[in-house]
Amino acid sequence: MSDIYREKLTSATEAVKLVRSGDGVYLHSNAGVPRTLVNAMVARAAELRDVSIYKLITLGDAPYAEAKYAESFQVHALFIGPNVRKAVAAGHADYTPVFFSDLPSLFRSGRLKVDVCMVQVSPPDEQGNMSFGLALDCTPSALTNARVVIAEINKQTPRTFGSHSINIRDVTCLVEADYPLPERAPELPGAVELSIGRHVADLVEDGATIQMGIGSIPNGVLRGLASKRDLGVHSEMVSDGIIDLIESGVITNSCKTVLPGKIAVTFMFGTHKLYKFVDNNPLFEFHPTEYINDPFVISCNYKMTSINAALQIDLTGQVCADSLGSQMYSGCGGQVDFVRGARRAEGGKAIIALPSTAKKGTVSRIVPTITAGGGIVTSRADVQYVCTEFGVVNLHGLNLKDRVRALIEIAHPSFQADLEKQAFEQFEWLGAPSGLRAAITG
Repeated sequence: MSDIYREKLTSATEAVKLVRSGDGVYLHSNAGVPRTLVNAMVARAAELRDVSIYKLITLGDAPYAEAKYAESFQVHALFIGPNVRKAVAAGHADYTPVFFSDLPSLFRSGRLKVDVCMVQVSPPDEQGNMSFGLALDCTPSALTNARVVIAEINKQTPRTFGSHSINIRDVTCLVEADYPLPERAPELPGAVELSIGRHVADLVEDGATIQMGIGSIPNGVLRGLASKRDLGVHSEMVSDGIIDLIESGVITNSCKTVLPGKIAVTFMFGTHKLYKFVDNNPLFEFHPTEYINDPFVISCNYKMTSINAALQIDLTGQVCADSLGSQMYSGCGGQVDFVRGARRAEGGKAIIALPSTAKKGTVSRIVPTITAGGGIVTSRADVQYVCTEFGVVNLHGLNLKDRVRALIEIAHPSFQADLEKQAFEQFEWLGAPSGLRAAITG
């Protein structure tokens, strides 16, 4: 193996010469961005034209998305992260709406054409196998049709377990690197998030398998789960918050029906503490999005409970989670995958959790209609539980009038009267004002 290693080892400058104008380039995502390769490719911008870059969330800088490189690189964000949000808004980058469960088929079919894959991997073992570290997501499918695979071996990338690894025999060339992985410190939950966390935790039963994202609300939920027993994890991603629940014995994965005994994820990011915790830890298994996000697989977990966020929800239950009006903010991601999977599971629950207000309490997140241009990620027919700091309602099976009443009940009190008024003015089917008020107040 050492001979093959030396034969394929090269510099980043030489490796990125394999990128041609007109190529499609897939970048490894999240904390697994091959930073050395990215910088070397951008240094060649003057030599390149119309290179399509496909990316999910990538932590750190995204120099290829700068306006001055628009002729060299066409950025296609499959999920919008902070480092390309302004570029998408300005038209220097494009956004492709897609569920994470669908992404792999787009790569395998060639619908999204990938010529060059740039991945960050762990150092090889004695057999030459390298782990994909903290992010697997749709990388295996992106590799399927690639002409070139460039692996950046970062000495600080943890070795993780799961369904996929890559051997040095199967890459075009290797580049060595040694730098700390990007970190994201946990967002501390405030009073609102802790209240939401308590309401959500009341819905999570002992023995449930959970899915959640990252941020102050998930961290509030995780604190609320401290008294639960035998929880499992089947989630698109996890962050630092689960470590305490593992060490305290709350998360045991003993009741899971899919990959029992294992925490099943497709990527993670957090702090060095998390990265060290997962390194060579067989408790964690990384699987691609076509498995982790498959609603059928999700539904096979007993008491599967999904917990997802929203930017807005209208009074009929439509969830906007990817945009602020016409301004794109994030993406479709895996919310619908997990909502549908959890609802189909035996004893499953799908929860949408959001603060009742935004902009320091000046704007209600519960609205009569989604802001013009806003995208509906989760339909009113998919939504089940909705939670704010003022309580939880179950919309599944409720008619439209009952939904209006239920959602106003968990809106911020300072907006409830105005929501009643706007609902009457916009929805003829609510009937006379007195009937609406009676319907809402009970």
